[in-house]
Amino acid sequence: MNMQRQTNNREAGAPEMRTLTPAVDILEDEGGITVKADLPGVARNDLTIRVDGDTLTVEGAMSLGEAPNLGAVYAEVRLAHFRRSFVLSRDLDTERIDAALKDGVLTLSVPKLEKAKPRRVAVRPE
Repeated sequence: MNMQRQTNNREAGAPEMRTLTPAVDILEDEGGITVKADLPGVARNDLTIRVDGDTLTVEGAMSLGEAPNLGAVYAEVRLAHFRRSFVLSRDLDTERIDAALKDGVLTLSVPKLEKAKPRRVAVRPE
């Protein structure tokens, strides 16, 4: 798993919460873009995807939990918070974003607006 950046955020008395920047792949074709983000351990119910203006933000939280009658001797990741934001092109249709989460990978499909898609221009005879 490749995390680009992590920072520690800690409140008094709260367990350690790390903000991780998930690795992403962004692919583009004629119809739009596809964003694939690694979000290991994040359940669908703990995932938030927001569009605010031209900014797309993905946030998710994960917790490994603890087994009954066991305490952590050493733990690097007990609670983690993923967050990543992207500025979207105005050529993309943010009203029709589709999201799917499978095996820790979030796939977002963001279609282009019809006016931004390539089109063929017919040549008329004179």
